[in-house]
Amino acid sequence: MFDIGDKIVYPMHGAGVIIEKEKKDILGTEKEYFILKMPVGDMKISVPIDKINEVGIRNIVDNDVVEDIFKILSEEQGEIVSNWNQRYKDNLEKLRTGNLYEISKVFRDLYILDSEKGLSMAEKKILNTSKKMLISEISVVEDELASEVEFKILNSIKI
Repeated sequence: MFDIGDKIVYPMHGAGVIIEKEKKDILGTEKEYFILKMPVGDMKISVPIDKINEVGIRNIVDNDVVEDIFKILSEEQGEIVSNWNQRYKDNLEKLRTGNLYEISKVFRDLYILDSEKGLSMAEKKILNTSKKMLISEISVVEDELASEVEFKILNSIKI
């Protein structure tokens, strides 16, 4: 179970720190929530404590995984599915897993594809979401500003 001060990842939203527990009354039912402070966008998110396992919240990765992520980002583009609709569905599913390795591959491949050919609006949204997820988790792990992490990520990709 998680507690105040824990650094966690909320899939599709990114990493954050649990800053407090709060009880809220919603439609006559009182529930307890974790309040997460997210480094990207400086926003706060409420997560029902009784739904923690359902939404896939996990601990942040360690520094060794972050090193692996930067290696993945510096690799050549992976195999790209030519049908953008299928590619979109595949990439969205990878983001939903919350797996940082998969997210980094999605970001790298779409970033390179965008620089070469451009992306549809739907794929640009996936690109931005994957970037936000990478930045948020790496900034929490390395205790760096989001802008510094973004600079490092973008400079890791070989175009």
